[in-house]
Amino acid sequence: MDTSNLIQQFSQKLQIQRFSPATIKNYLAVVTQFLTIAQMKYHHPMQLSEVEIEKYVLWLIEKKNIGNSYQRTVVAGIDKFYSLVLNQQLNIKYLYPKRIKQTLPKYLTKDEIKRMLDVTTNIKHRCMIELLYSSGLRLSELLNLKVQHINSSDMLIHVEQGKGKKDRTVVLSKKLLLTLRQYYTEYRPLTFLFEGHDDGKYQQRSVQNVVKNSASKAGITKKVSPHILRHSFATHLLESGVDIRIVQELLGHQSIHTTELYTHITDITKAKIKSPLDML
Repeated sequence: MDTSNLIQQFSQKLQIQRFSPATIKNYLAVVTQFLTIAQMKYHHPMQLSEVEIEKYVLWLIEKKNIGNSYQRTVVAGIDKFYSLVLNQQLNIKYLYPKRIKQTLPKYLTKDEIKRMLDVTTNIKHRCMIELLYSSGLRLSELLNLKVQHINSSDMLIHVEQGKGKKDRTVVLSKKLLLTLRQYYTEYRPLTFLFEGHDDGKYQQRSVQNVVKNSASKAGITKKVSPHILRHSFATHLLESGVDIRIVQELLGHQSIHTTELYTHITDITKAKIKSPLDML
């Protein structure tokens, strides 16, 4: 079985259907692993029954201890592969996990954000952290920002083709604008707001390291990632009384239920509930 040819076909089909680069990467990874293991027993994936695919997913759960999210990616990737490449419709929707584990978003306090910014002396790195926090951007949205997306006249930032292929506008902080002007004077980016050594887009891993290092220097022991700055943006806006519908729009959430997760944190914070222990 020529798995490389099948994977190439799959990649082309996904690109034609305009899947995001991240989704394509994830689907190709799970299907490549699936075909590699399937090849040990079968000559071609067409020889696999839905029962065999079920056994494969069960093997991943029991032996690899995969989580709900990864299981969904595996099932979706395999289903899409059979549909697009092998022209076969599988009946495997029952393999999706029924219960999605709900965890409260982790976030930083305002003091922790300030400490991170205070220790970040590199102007480029400070711009990245300020942007992620002040506008609630996803990491991919930050990396796709171009110079012309910064609208200082209306104090807005244009997010082009965010998650779900949707455009939106977010707020441009006055403090951030001052930092951006200083950064632009020093670096003079040509196309992307943050460019790497070859004038292409800055790398995801590099931004993750910037955020991680700043948090470490600030003495923050929590595991800090770019996405936690986005969570902090939402949490702090809701704490200050901004309407949840506006926060939903700023975050680019399709469903209000996703944004409502943050209210579980802010409601407790604003209520200033006393522990019964303190009432003894």
